[in-house]
Amino acid sequence: MGEERDWDETYRKGQTPWDSGRPCSELVRLLEEGVISPCKALDLGCGTGTNAIYLAQMGFAVTGVDISQVAIEMAREKADAAGLSVLFMLVKLPNLFLPGRVYDFVFDRGCFHALKDDERPRYAEMLKEVTVEGSLFLLLTGNAKEPRNPGPPTMTEDEIREAFSQFFDFLWIREFRFDTTDAGEGPLGFSSLMKRRK
Repeated sequence: MGEERDWDETYRKGQTPWDSGRPCSELVRLLEEGVISPCKALDLGCGTGTNAIYLAQMGFAVTGVDISQVAIEMAREKADAAGLSVLFMLVKLPNLFLPGRVYDFVFDRGCFHALKDDERPRYAEMLKEVTVEGSLFLLLTGNAKEPRNPGPPTMTEDEIREAFSQFFDFLWIREFRFDTTDAGEGPLGFSSLMKRRK
């Protein structure tokens, strides 16, 4: 993947087409369909906090983590302005030492697919550590059927299954389009909902 991206600079410059300012439509759909209801939730790669804040508004107890100090500060300001209590933490993922919390719902909109290949097994191990039997995990990734440049990193369905099937059962892998700030149709993605096994 080349050299590490400077995420603070990315957020400082606003080069963040994924940061639409609206809660992710796939996440909203999950709540509207009654698939998840208020519980302890973890937002991995939370960025400026839009989805974490949405979950808090819907009654979830939310922790959001991100690699960018700039994004975390923006997220805290947004949560304060909305009068909401969300725990935002600066964390480089994957991290096997997330404070000893366990979550009923974990959400990842575009963090996992940005990891290097050799970091993926550690990410799955991290997920195992922060979930329990029955916990749900919604993973959104770019879709290898439609690579875009610029666009999100892409994965195949097989790569997603290989990464998580040791610990999770797949409830679905379906295609969707990412919400972005760009005009026109968003990039094609995979929405994968998984349930933690024993």
